Amino acid sequence: MDQAGRTDQTDQRDRTDRADQATVPVLVVGGGPVGLSTAMFLGRHGVPAVLVEKREDTSLLPRAPGLQARTMELFRAAGCVADVRALEKDDSHPYFEGGIIRTSTFARIDEAVTLEAPSLDGPLVSPERVMGCGQDRYEKVLVAKAREAGGEVRFGTRLLGLSQDADGVTAVVRGPDGTDSTLRARYVVAADGASSFVRRSLGIERYGRGTVFNALSIYFRAPQLEGALKGRKFILCYATAARGTLMSLSRLHGCDPWLATPLYFPDRGEKPEDFTDERCVEIIRTASGLPDLDVEVVWKVPWQGAQLVAERFRAGRVFLAGDAAHVHPPAGGFGANTGIHDAHNLAWKLAAVLRGWAGPELLDTYDAERRRVGEAMAEQAMIRNRIRHGYADDATRSAMVDDIIITLGYRYRSSAIPGGDADAPVLSPRLDLTGRPGTRAPHVWLDRGGRRISTIDLFWDSYVLLCGARGGDWARAAARAARRLGIPLCTHVVAAGGELAPVDRDWAEAYGVGEDGAVLVRPDAFVAWREPGAVADPEAAVGAALARAAGHSAPAGVAR
Repeated sequence: MDQAGRTDQTDQRDRTDRADQATVPVLVVGGGPVGLSTAMFLGRHGVPAVLVEKREDTSLLPRAPGLQARTMELFRAAGCVADVRALEKDDSHPYFEGGIIRTSTFARIDEAVTLEAPSLDGPLVSPERVMGCGQDRYEKVLVAKAREAGGEVRFGTRLLGLSQDADGVTAVVRGPDGTDSTLRARYVVAADGASSFVRRSLGIERYGRGTVFNALSIYFRAPQLEGALKGRKFILCYATAARGTLMSLSRLHGCDPWLATPLYFPDRGEKPEDFTDERCVEIIRTASGLPDLDVEVVWKVPWQGAQLVAERFRAGRVFLAGDAAHVHPPAGGFGANTGIHDAHNLAWKLAAVLRGWAGPELLDTYDAERRRVGEAMAEQAMIRNRIRHGYADDATRSAMVDDIIITLGYRYRSSAIPGGDADAPVLSPRLDLTGRPGTRAPHVWLDRGGRRISTIDLFWDSYVLLCGARGGDWARAAARAARRLGIPLCTHVVAAGGELAPVDRDWAEAYGVGEDGAVLVRPDAFVAWREPGAVADPEAAVGAALARAAGHSAPAGVAR
């Protein structure tokens, strides 16, 4: 048999082998907040995912306890916000309002000075508020919701390797019983953490400052500590009395157990093993200012504060999300939240391509949009880290933008934002939620048949065109263009006495258009395009914008 014949037989055997493998639309690697959110969002978009996680179950540690308003908006859209809210212990909002403080010891809390007083939400910017809840609690909700939406979550399952070709990705996984199996997926989302096996397998490098500090999370119980704090509300309190370290006390996830994070210094020969239970108790007592404080150490977890961003968030059919794509110090609480925002941005785009109404170019915009955001988040976390650790200069302080801009006011720039400004910064000096393309659509309360909803509630599984009382031509033109292009679109006329009636403010003013203008909003609630007033050919204008926003390069007038 000649070489060509052997090659033909090999190709046929490879195709047969792949046909015998279990095939799934999306394989998610990693079952933390980011991976679980990815599976849940995909399921809500009608795409059942398989998720593999090497841990035996959800997290036992109350990490990532600050859930931003934008994150809560995404949970709201996915139908799980009430389940997550039910996990809140009392009202955590006052703790956010207390900000970041510093004192010598916790017993001298009355002398604390405020380091940061971040703005995080507000009734004019979001229908949701921040809340405190550790991932040990909310991961359970995400698992349940992912499974309800048709996803499969496999704990105790480790990815051994993957390879990809033009049609998909082949992954080898090892299950809880030690048996290896093969999965064939159209796409893979790597949410497997800072040391991502997938990222390293793909050879994707990272850039940034690297490790900037080393810390030890000490989870402990100390019933007397609550009284020493005299009811003071805060996100974090730094205590300077513990010599040789700077210890922070976290308040968002509750106090059973408490969380303290002293720093340690490998360049001085220190290592995690040096922190015996006895030494941890001593540090906590010194920081508290209560030498006889009854302390029980529950867990000790070493970790690194680092700033690194992957050079690319996509390699063929594999996408990086969360810490696999970007890591930064926890200052600001941007880590899990930014990762969940990655997951949402990617999930609707994958669903759109898999369901056939979006062009493949739409997937390229994930890297274009989220990598710039990841870079900005990492830099802002570093700025806060310098300020909190006492080595920030005036230039560093002036570069810090308010938390509400970081969490709700970031801006996208990509081909899926046809009305965007190519020179727009990711983070503006002031919050700019005014309907500019590339920004999250403004929140306006609406009356819909006697039910109060937010404009944010209108955006999930289709593009949405909003127009004013004199914008009927836009609505009709957009509907025709969407039918021609095969792209899902909902149109709404927002006007007093109409189907959607503004309640608290003028929607057109909020969105930066006139009553005869129109705004095109993506499924993720980001504005893609807007036209302030009437135009001669509304169908051509909105059709071209809709085609580009969905990743189609063909002219809007061409039937698809």
